[in-house]
Amino acid sequence: MLAFLVMELRQLEYFVAVADEASFTRAAEKLHVAQPGVSAQIRQLERELGQDLFDRSGRTVRVTDVGAAVLGYARDALGAASGARLAVDEFAGLIRGRVAVGMVIACSSFDLTDLLASFHREFPSVEIALSEANSDELVSRLQTGQLDLAYIALGAETPAGIEIQEIADEALVAAVGHEDTLAMTATLPLSGLRDRALMCLPRGTGIRSVFDTACAGAGFQPRIALEASNLGVLARLASLGLGVAILPESVALANVAGLHSIEIAQPRMRGRVALAWRSDGPIGPAAQALIRRARSVGAAVPVG
Repeated sequence: MLAFLVMELRQLEYFVAVADEASFTRAAEKLHVAQPGVSAQIRQLERELGQDLFDRSGRTVRVTDVGAAVLGYARDALGAASGARLAVDEFAGLIRGRVAVGMVIACSSFDLTDLLASFHREFPSVEIALSEANSDELVSRLQTGQLDLAYIALGAETPAGIEIQEIADEALVAAVGHEDTLAMTATLPLSGLRDRALMCLPRGTGIRSVFDTACAGAGFQPRIALEASNLGVLARLASLGLGVAILPESVALANVAGLHSIEIAQPRMRGRVALAWRSDGPIGPAAQALIRRARSVGAAVPVG
């Protein structure tokens, strides 16, 4: 009976993973198992239920109507099983298992590296997984339980379903090379950038979200001539005269030899970085321990 229960939970886990990833291959990579094994388990589950759970006819895998109806119950079952394991571990005072951490692409990793290293020294039995992505993807993974903790760059509002601890908050500025026509300008309204070629982080990042929202409020769509996920690259390109870079003030000042920083007013914009974790759903002892440690450190990192 126990073997049957484990098999059923595995089937449901594979089913949810394929539904989330819309791909058998990506689900297998996420689960660290062979793709044929995932396909075989899903086929067995479909035979037992007597219905197809996925439409495999297109380029991506989609849940059928039956699959969509089953998906919520599958998530509930996996959540209940996870909750039972957490209850046992908490009762026994165990710190083990796996924690998944995300980091926004444009964020420095030095403080996070120190955090994870110290956590590993104290809890060597805990497996740590680290991944990079844009903030919108990290938030989605937090909300679905794929990540336990993430360093994210925030837009104007805190996303639903997560809690945060802000660790950086600074002004966003326009940065140009010293030969640019704006190089003698100290302050300009955001509308003054309407007709300029602009360089910024890609969509999905906190800075880009803040900037796009501000431009929409000012009544224009920015001319983004170049996107890069590395703030240093944007600063370098601006210094070479390729356009106006939208940067955190600290990044512009760190490159003062090649850049002139311009305060943006009407409106002023700020970029924020925060530690983020789920506000609902079960959180395992290992994840709780890492979140407590991260909150106690709360070291500032460059905004991205």
